[in-house]
Amino acid sequence: MKAVILAAGAATRLRPLTDSIPKCLLEVGGAPILFRSLEHLCAVGLDEAVIVTGYRAPQLVAAVAAWRLPVAVTAVHNDAFDRTNNGYSTLLARPHVDGRPFLLMDADIVCDREVVAAVVTSARADCLALRPSTTLGAEEMKVVVDARGRVRRCAKEADPRAAAGESIGINRFSAAASARFFAALEERVVGRGLVNEYNDAAVQQMIDDDGYELWPVDIGAWYATEIDTADDLRATDLELRRRRSFTSACATFTVL
Repeated sequence: MKAVILAAGAATRLRPLTDSIPKCLLEVGGAPILFRSLEHLCAVGLDEAVIVTGYRAPQLVAAVAAWRLPVAVTAVHNDAFDRTNNGYSTLLARPHVDGRPFLLMDADIVCDREVVAAVVTSARADCLALRPSTTLGAEEMKVVVDARGRVRRCAKEADPRAAAGESIGINRFSAAASARFFAALEERVVGRGLVNEYNDAAVQQMIDDDGYELWPVDIGAWYATEIDTADDLRATDLELRRRRSFTSACATFTVL
């Protein structure tokens, strides 16, 4: 199974920290964000990744190569990164994973290795990592489930009172769902020109139109967060340094 990592954005909310570096190369707890994600993938047995680049792409590609992790990385460039959203970026990875099982994740996620392992090893071939919460705001991607426990809605606009928690940005697709997902993305992004929407909208279309069965993987107390602001970066850095929970057995890193 391959992983697709979305790393195209310019991270304007983190400026000036990102004036000269992509967000995913910023360090937290002594290691770059993307390094941690790739090392987690290696640790759970995934040895191929497609990284969708955009902002400062040559710098990102050079850094990944310098880390020399035991994962084969293919870079796909989104040259419209400054005027599109992650649905457009995800569609660019289609030639590499369409009709094949794959893991989809955002490049700004910092989490325990167990979070990635839980999704990769889930008995449900189509699933997403869910952080349970009863205190959700406007920014969280809220997940609403039905009586059987299936995901029925995943959207920022969902009613937080009806949500079981938030999606942290790690989804796993079966081979059959992968083909349906990219067909939905194609129809929305290319057919309708919806270049500024999240890829979750294509998943929602699958749920609404085809009864797609997507299941949450409860990550419980395992640590997971995304980095959007300087406050996020500082808080995550402090937490990881306090926990000292991450060590890499795979490589050393260099940020170029």
